[in-house]
Amino acid sequence: MTASDSRALPVFGPVDRRALVAVATQFFVNGALFASFFPRLPEIRDKVDITVDQVGLFLSIAGICGLLSSAVVGRVIARFGTRWVMAGGAVVVSLSLPVIGFARTVPVLVVGLVGMLAFDVFVDVAMNMQGSWLSARRNTPVMSRLHGLWSLGTVAGGLTASRIAAAGVSLSVHLSGAAAILLVAVIFVSRNTLRTDEAPVEAGASDRPSRLGGRRWVLALFVLAGLSASAVEATSIDWAAFRFADDYGSSAGFAALGYVAVTGGMTAGRFGGDWADVRLGSVRLGWLSALLAGAGLAAATLVAVEMVNLAGYFVAGVGVASLLPAIYDRAAKQPGRPGAGLGALTAGLRVAGVTLPVLVGALAATSLSVGAAIALVTIPSVVIFTLVTRLLPAPGSYAVAPWAPAHLTSD
Repeated sequence: MTASDSRALPVFGPVDRRALVAVATQFFVNGALFASFFPRLPEIRDKVDITVDQVGLFLSIAGICGLLSSAVVGRVIARFGTRWVMAGGAVVVSLSLPVIGFARTVPVLVVGLVGMLAFDVFVDVAMNMQGSWLSARRNTPVMSRLHGLWSLGTVAGGLTASRIAAAGVSLSVHLSGAAAILLVAVIFVSRNTLRTDEAPVEAGASDRPSRLGGRRWVLALFVLAGLSASAVEATSIDWAAFRFADDYGSSAGFAALGYVAVTGGMTAGRFGGDWADVRLGSVRLGWLSALLAGAGLAAATLVAVEMVNLAGYFVAGVGVASLLPAIYDRAAKQPGRPGAGLGALTAGLRVAGVTLPVLVGALAATSLSVGAAIALVTIPSVVIFTLVTRLLPAPGSYAVAPWAPAHLTSD
């Protein structure tokens, strides 16, 4: 694509800066929104009068609905554009919060959970597509920092939920108030995000997708990339505390440090990831991230020394930090139907969310330690993710989307 190409991207200007602030806000809000109710799941369980295994079942049902959303998100974006898909999805997700807060019966709770997890897919894909476009326009990577803001949002939402619960504020009041605040943010975001969608174009003459069996095979690789990346990231976060509590009999306070170590490393890594990308390049950063993630997880799960485990979890968090932002950006840049690459990636993430907790729990229930169970899932997944990213074709560049109807590019 040359400078004379009429479809070339515009120079990064004031409109783009406002759009970047809006997308960054959406990342932060999305993290805060989910952290508003997850810490209060035990109260939700008691209010609806269900068991903990039923909570897991209903979350899995909602996760399956999210997987179905991943199959259609590309078509929905092609029809309505990322701006409206992001706004509409965010409104549904926000309004699902009070539904969960007021739930007294299983059907109402399931409706709220499905609304959140199914429509979050549309928000997730749309905000990552716009983030990738703005990163390309700016000629400076921003995807890692955007995902870092999502991590900060989860911390802010979780701390707020903890304090509100400690103050005795009811679920219905808390989640309704959170929804109202988030809807105000949605108005700001929808007014300032990009109005014109863009489409990736081929990176060059070399067409690796055809050698691998065509576009469907590439999409299958993105599903596998999402599954393996989630296996590393989510399993490390979700089971870190159990590593200390069950394998060492540590106190609840010390066991929680495992979670802090992983998420602290991830947050630090994400805010430094764009800087590292500029200086090392995406290929070398990918290898370094995989090395840190693998070595850190080996130290965290296979060495029987608690302080070494904590240090290992922090190092693993730093390594894991760049994996998802990089593959999100790469999926957004794959030529073909808009959102198809990201839809495949999120499908892999949702499959992992439904299956991996059961797998790790089943392994940990055997004679294996929790650490060994985590290692059996996460360390091979680091290797798989690294191999998959080497097989994927080079990402394309962007042009204004030729498929975008005129009504999507104006107010």
